[in-house]
Amino acid sequence: MKNMDTAVATRGRPREFDADEALAAALRVFWTRGYEGASLTELTEAMGITRPSLYACFGNKEALFKKALDLYETEKLAYMETALEAPTARGVAERLLRGALQNQASTCDPKGCLGVISSVACGPEAEAIKAEVVARRASSKRAVVDRFARAKAEGDLPEHIDPEALTNYVFALFQGLSVQSGTGTCCEDLGRMVDTALAMWPGR
Repeated sequence: MKNMDTAVATRGRPREFDADEALAAALRVFWTRGYEGASLTELTEAMGITRPSLYACFGNKEALFKKALDLYETEKLAYMETALEAPTARGVAERLLRGALQNQASTCDPKGCLGVISSVACGPEAEAIKAEVVARRASSKRAVVDRFARAKAEGDLPEHIDPEALTNYVFALFQGLSVQSGTGTCCEDLGRMVDTALAMWPGR
């Protein structure tokens, strides 16, 4: 059942809105504009609510962004968790890169990665947001490092391979897909980049 919240309209009349739909709308604004670029006016207009309703339901702008980031990770980055279940290290990398590519190929979502857009654009006044994004990315990277370390121990990766360096390489590609897509690179070219990276994957 969708989460329904009651807000008070500007004229004092009770008004209901769907908090899930409002959060999804806020996500699209943050995804398109970045954290700093998204004004409260843009957010409330897209969400169809007043500022008092936003504060009452979601907290301040920073709290709203964190909730939007949770939604983004749940809906758009679910493939990262399933990627770790691949039987080989190459399979993990392929699921990550193909998942990122599929996101960029979507015609209904903004281009680029919400985390990349927000962390790169954050100035000194939004250091807390940048720290939040960096911390979440570090947690995801640690999970991949551990998976590649297990692959190395099982003989799936060569002895000379550093699991952490390999993870950084994959994440650089992962983020590069988002950045290039955001600047207009077509999905066909992005797909060739993924194919090339996988063709160069270290063999056993």
